[in-house]
Amino acid sequence: MKKAVFTLLAALPLAAMAQAPTGAFTVKGKVGAVSTPAMAYLEYRKDGKTIDDSVAIKNGEFEFKGETAKIPSQAYLIMNRAGTGMSKARDYQQIYLEPGVITVKNAVDSMQTATVGGTQTNIENEAYKLANKPVNDIYAAMSAKRKAATPAQRESAEFKAEMDAMDKKADELSDGISKKFVKAYPKSLISLNLIRNLAYSTDYAEIAPIFAALSPTIKDSESGKKFAAQLAGMKNVAIGATATDFAMADTNGVMVKLSSFRGKYLLVDLWASWCGPCRQENPNVVRTFNKYKDRNFTILGVSLDRPDAKAKWLAAIHKDGLQWTQVSDLKFWDNDLAKLYGVQAIPQNFLLDPNGKVIAKNLRGDALDAKLAEVLAKQEKVKAEE
Repeated sequence: MKKAVFTLLAALPLAAMAQAPTGAFTVKGKVGAVSTPAMAYLEYRKDGKTIDDSVAIKNGEFEFKGETAKIPSQAYLIMNRAGTGMSKARDYQQIYLEPGVITVKNAVDSMQTATVGGTQTNIENEAYKLANKPVNDIYAAMSAKRKAATPAQRESAEFKAEMDAMDKKADELSDGISKKFVKAYPKSLISLNLIRNLAYSTDYAEIAPIFAALSPTIKDSESGKKFAAQLAGMKNVAIGATATDFAMADTNGVMVKLSSFRGKYLLVDLWASWCGPCRQENPNVVRTFNKYKDRNFTILGVSLDRPDAKAKWLAAIHKDGLQWTQVSDLKFWDNDLAKLYGVQAIPQNFLLDPNGKVIAKNLRGDALDAKLAEVLAKQEKVKAEE
């Protein structure tokens, strides 16, 4: 599931650090008939700061007013029926702040299922949510199956295989829906957001023309320029390209070059001690390493740990049993390799052949095992025939 990654982009507004000009916005809502002590909360970013606003809900009605950049930015609209604060609320949804009157409507007492409209970006977002409903239906079915299964059933190979198959189907369906939406809405900032999400699983050769088809206004926005820079990095590890060389210090401060691994199949694995999905994936990577380490395969771990977290990085290596070369410049998201390769989410990996050519990316779990079994078997067959 692509959601199971830590990403720098998820924490940014759609138009990062958008500045003046600004315009007035109104968020006008009517959700069911809920009243006191119910509260509505609005959280958004402005001029680099987080703004939290709140209003009482009376007979389902509430209203927020403020100033926002003319370029839409993401915000969260939250409802707490008990009025006990935003942190304790679970009923929320993402909206887009932009000048104009944003409407939020629902016949029942729910913020999460309300329809948002009134302004162009929110109307487009509703169109995307409707198109993406089949994907959410798959995830809902997966959740229901997990809840209905016993602990023993959830641990069975058959159940895990079924979940993996449903997850893969959801990912493929989501990618198709996103690409179709981007094609239909080339002037929408939501399309740019979807392209940024697609970049995790989509190779440079496919994502570059999709981005190029966006309107000049979107590409020239601050977020558009940021993604263009990311795209330039992705080209350095495009499928079929020779991965751009780099050097970084290992756990003992010794510089290690990517090119020093030539002659072996190499997995360049980006992770971090603070990254939950990375740590959850590590047992799979360890299993694969132990299975193939004597068959001309190895791994180079690249950590995006924070400047003051070397001890945590080393502890995670030890605890997770990562017995291959590990490097890091301890620059967090400013990691030199992450910028060089256009990486905005982890865990992320690139599989290189003995010549340093990229042959696959983001192989996780059984997919990594299967790919290695395929390429190593071919290599060994060629050597046997020589």
